[in-house]
Amino acid sequence: MNQKKLIRLLLLFTLIAGTGLAITFRSELNAASLEQWMQEAGPAAPFIFIAIYALGCVLFLPGSVLTLAGGALFGPVLGTLYNLTGATAGAVLAFLTARYLASEWVERKTEGRLKQIMNGVESEGWRFVAFVRLVPLFPFNLLNYALGLTRIKLAHYVVASYFCMFPGALAYTYLGYAGREALKGAEGLIQKGLLALGLLALVVFIPRFVRRMHPYPPYPMMSTVELKRRLDRGEAIVVLDVRSTAEFTGEIGHIPGALNIGMEELPGRVSELEKYRNRQVAIVCHTDKRSAKAANILRDTGFSTVTVIRGGMKQWHRNGMPVEKEKGTDLFYKKM
Repeated sequence: MNQKKLIRLLLLFTLIAGTGLAITFRSELNAASLEQWMQEAGPAAPFIFIAIYALGCVLFLPGSVLTLAGGALFGPVLGTLYNLTGATAGAVLAFLTARYLASEWVERKTEGRLKQIMNGVESEGWRFVAFVRLVPLFPFNLLNYALGLTRIKLAHYVVASYFCMFPGALAYTYLGYAGREALKGAEGLIQKGLLALGLLALVVFIPRFVRRMHPYPPYPMMSTVELKRRLDRGEAIVVLDVRSTAEFTGEIGHIPGALNIGMEELPGRVSELEKYRNRQVAIVCHTDKRSAKAANILRDTGFSTVTVIRGGMKQWHRNGMPVEKEKGTDLFYKKM
């Protein structure tokens, strides 16, 4: 066994053992214990708290308890800073651990639908990280490890995580602070309570707003240059243009060989694409948003590999690539 494999096995064993211990003794991690530890730590308390928070993320401890405690111990401003820093540090540690332990193995083994999902996540990069931070589709601690298995850039992951976790960190930190003030019988409890409720309402509203702006999770995306290159190589890619018939044969034209089913007609005409079910389908439209809606329809009806063409026909034209206006016409190049 080479040294690299041995180090990975030791790291994996340490992670499993640490998680087991953390789960076993999680009852010891409460607000009272944290307060006592911070008082004993003196000036080093913020650094110790951040370290505990980061370690908690790695070992699957509940972040909500730590976030509330951060607000109670350090107040709304410094508490938010320490909570956010600890959560980001923990997310990065989990991300790097997963990348070191298993990313190469995952890359070799993934195929089919899982490979499509991985490609979609990687092509979106920081946008995907921002989306899942603002819209909590998966448990936070598990998501950190899952993202480490992708090829998302570390810098993109860190920046998107830090800024997009801020609203939630602020709301729950202030809630912990308000709860502590209520127990002390401090003044202005009504105002502080209303502000805490307002921040929580904002946190609930943000995911809904993001979903409205981006109603579907990101799909694998392909640039127009990549599509042209692969079509020229003769790859069996089905190009599906979901614009209207008038747009398909109009001034802008369409990609040579593309099929045309308008977005409004697609749900009722999916059966016409049955013979392409197991082939790669590249969807093109004016915008990525409409293409994503079409991709969602195909995915829900069992198509295994669906790709969205980034920038659509406008980008295709900007790159000076061949188009045709109707079936059978000669190809030509045209710049927008």
